[in-house]
Amino acid sequence: MIQPMKRILLSLMAVIFLLAACGPAQPTQEPVDIADQVATAVALTVAAQNTQTAAAIPPATNTPLPTQTEAVPPSPTAILPTATPLVLPTVTRGAGGGSGGASTKPDYACDVIRRRPFDNTVFRPNDTFDIKWTIVNTGTKAMRAGLDLKFNSGDPLTDVTARVELPELKPGDQYAVDFDGVAPKQEGHHVMTFVVEGGLCYPYVVILVEK
Repeated sequence: MIQPMKRILLSLMAVIFLLAACGPAQPTQEPVDIADQVATAVALTVAAQNTQTAAAIPPATNTPLPTQTEAVPPSPTAILPTATPLVLPTVTRGAGGGSGGASTKPDYACDVIRRRPFDNTVFRPNDTFDIKWTIVNTGTKAMRAGLDLKFNSGDPLTDVTARVELPELKPGDQYAVDFDGVAPKQEGHHVMTFVVEGGLCYPYVVILVEK
């Protein structure tokens, strides 16, 4: 834009000088007047150019911003499996009733109660003592008469050849037996077991020998 203004100013000055030379003699103008006329011409020229430039520039168009779409998070997907109700099996009781968890008693069995001596009773070597057991029929059927109670294993704390023939014992019946016991010479724990014929139960003795 600076180059066109220079050309316009030079053209105006040339025109002014030509007019001044060709025209009748006029009173000599002051340099100040000439400078004012040049400045006025320049101002008018610049204003005209600004008007043309403004007309040439197309009006600014406001372009609307794109509409922002709010992101919607996806619906959460269930991770845990659906709980399946637990169905317990139905317990069917027998015709006799009672608890379904009750154990069935064997036909033939026995137990030993009122054992003497107590476990780990202390004796001196060669001490004598009584061995007492009470045999109880804990089965559902009678134990026939003549079943043997005899030595089974362990230290011989009594005559290992001794044996007792048990009488008939109905369920719940009891029978007491008695043996003569002798403590061994060796110190320490000593265990002896007997057995009711058929392996129905195992009476035993546990003693401790100390000097």
